[in-house]
Amino acid sequence: MDAMGGDLGPSEVIEAVKLALADPDIDPITLIGDQAVLEPLLAAAGLSGHARLSVVHASEAITMEDKPLRAIAKKKDSSMVRGFNLVKEGKAGALVSSGNTGALMAGSKLIVGSITGVDRPVLAAVIPRENGHFILIDAGANPEAKPEHLVHNAILGADYARVILGIDNPRVGLLTIGTEEGKGTALTTEANTLLKKVNGIINYAGPIEGFQVFKDTVDVVVCDGFVGNTLLKTWESLAKFISGMLRDEIQRNPMRLLGGALAKGAFDVLKARMNPDRYGGAPLLGVKGNVLKAHGSSNRHAWNSAIHAAAQIIHQDLYHRIETDVARANVLMATPPAADAAAG
Repeated sequence: MDAMGGDLGPSEVIEAVKLALADPDIDPITLIGDQAVLEPLLAAAGLSGHARLSVVHASEAITMEDKPLRAIAKKKDSSMVRGFNLVKEGKAGALVSSGNTGALMAGSKLIVGSITGVDRPVLAAVIPRENGHFILIDAGANPEAKPEHLVHNAILGADYARVILGIDNPRVGLLTIGTEEGKGTALTTEANTLLKKVNGIINYAGPIEGFQVFKDTVDVVVCDGFVGNTLLKTWESLAKFISGMLRDEIQRNPMRLLGGALAKGAFDVLKARMNPDRYGGAPLLGVKGNVLKAHGSSNRHAWNSAIHAAAQIIHQDLYHRIETDVARANVLMATPPAADAAAG
């Protein structure tokens, strides 16, 4: 746990660790940060000397204002860089950080390293939809992509859906502006062709449009980071808008307030489904280890969810599953059309 990167400070991270350690099955946790800051907070939380908790001192912290590459190169004793090295050396099964996203991307690739055959690690987000949740990938790590990158995104997202959503054969859709063949940009058209070639490694359901995203159509929505981040932030702002509008309308008169009170159970369920804290960590998929990005404004509940997500990823060996599937897909994508026809 990178204890120094969150907007709410290390005290909120420590409260999350306290919640996580209440689960006897959770793995031992290492907090990385300034000991002078962390130890009084641990004492106040009653965690000093906990058998499943250790502290690694880091004298520096990477800030949101730091230039990613420069920060990774210059701040060798930062909590984030120390976390990368623990994962690389096999001393930690995962790193969870809510720090500078650019630095997290750069450090993951430069220090932990990318899976062979994956050019660009990507962020995956879990979003509610009709009858469940779906994986959005890429959620913002790479604004520009090539067709083969979208194929990798599909594989990474499908394997993550198996782990975090418990879906054995997740349906994968490519987000574009039409389901007809050839509809869309050159990127999505070529990606669609390549995705058909790797069908079998993934369960490719074909192109989907925006109005299908929140229906029970697919379990993994594939796109580049520009589209994905726009979709993610639009959904987040729309959810807040609808929630606020509903609250205002209910409070307009006593009868509506009474109705709202009677429907409280339904509202509580809706709030729980829409709550982003439910899946507090977005994994950076495609690196030789497990790195999760928590939201900068994560509270203790979001951090706790991220810790449990990290534990799931570790125990289900997501990294090696991805490595195997990507290697198989790269062979299929490299097969020339003539060989495809002969095989058919």
